Amino acid sequence: MSSSAGLAPPPLHRAPLLLSTHLVVALVALVTLGGATRVMEAGLACPDWPLCYGSVLPTAEMNIRVFLEWFHRLDAALVGLGLLLLTALSWGQRQRLPPAVTTLATTAMVLVGVQVALGALTVTRLLRFDIVTAHLATGLLLVALLSLLRQRLRLTLEPLPLHRDGALTGPWRWWPTTAALLVYLQCVLGGVLASQWATGRCLQLLQGCHWLTTHRLLAGAALLAVVALPLKAAAAAWPHPARHLAFAAGLLVLLQAGLGLLTLHLHLSQPLVTIAHQLGAALLLSVLTSLAGLLHPLPSSP
Repeated sequence: MSSSAGLAPPPLHRAPLLLSTHLVVALVALVTLGGATRVMEAGLACPDWPLCYGSVLPTAEMNIRVFLEWFHRLDAALVGLGLLLLTALSWGQRQRLPPAVTTLATTAMVLVGVQVALGALTVTRLLRFDIVTAHLATGLLLVALLSLLRQRLRLTLEPLPLHRDGALTGPWRWWPTTAALLVYLQCVLGGVLASQWATGRCLQLLQGCHWLTTHRLLAGAALLAVVALPLKAAAAAWPHPARHLAFAAGLLVLLQAGLGLLTLHLHLSQPLVTIAHQLGAALLLSVLTSLAGLLHPLPSSP
C-alpha cells in the first residue's frame, strides 16, 4: 500500500470503502422494497416506464402502492449513480487497489444495466414470472458482489492477519461460499414461488406444491450449512471479525427459519412478516458473502 504503516489512508483512498458500504445498504433496501412491491401487488402501480403516469413525481396519483413502486425506482436510480461513481473511483485508484476491486465494480456496473432492462421488462411484460424472478436474482447477485467488494476494500485499507490463523485453513475457508450459494439459490427459488403465487395456491388449492416442497428442502440444507459456521467459529477460536460475521449469519438464518414458518402459519396474510423475510434473506446473503471475502484476504498490495 502507498500509505505508511500506522498511518490512516488519505480520505480520497477511503472514499471507495465508504461508498461501497452505503451501496450495500441501499441494495439490501432495494431488494426489500422489491419484495414489498410484490407483496402489496404494486408492481404495476406505475403503468409506464421509466416515468410514472408520465411524471417524475406523480403527486396526483400518489397512494401507498404508487409510492412503493416509485420509491423502488428512485432507490434503483440512486444505486446506479453510486455504482457508476464507485467504478470510476476504482479505475482511478487501480494502481493501489487489487485488480479484483476494479473487476467487481465493473461487473456490478454491467449487472446494473441488466437490472434496468429487466425492470423495464417487468412493467412492459406485465409482471411475467420469469422476468420478475430474473429481476430478483440479479438484485441479490448485486448485493453479494458489493458485499464482497466492500470486504476486499476493507482488507486493502485495514489489513487483518487472518491468513496466519491455522483455524482458517482447509475446507472451512470455502464453507461460507458454499453457504452463500445455497442461500442465494433458496432466495431465487423463493422468487419463483412469489412470482407465481405458488405458496398461496398450494395452501389454498393444493396446486403447485412441488415448488413449496423444494423450497423447504433447500431451506433445511441452507440452515444446516449456515448454523455450522458459528459453531466452528466458537470451537476454533476464529479471529473477532470472522467470528462476529459467523455469529451474525447464525442468528439471521434462525430468524429466517422462524419468519418462514410464521409466514406459512399466517397463510401469507401479514405483509410485514413476508417483507421481513425478504429483508432477512438479503442481509443473510450479504453477511455470508462478506465472511467469504474475509476468509480469502487479498495481498496487501496489488
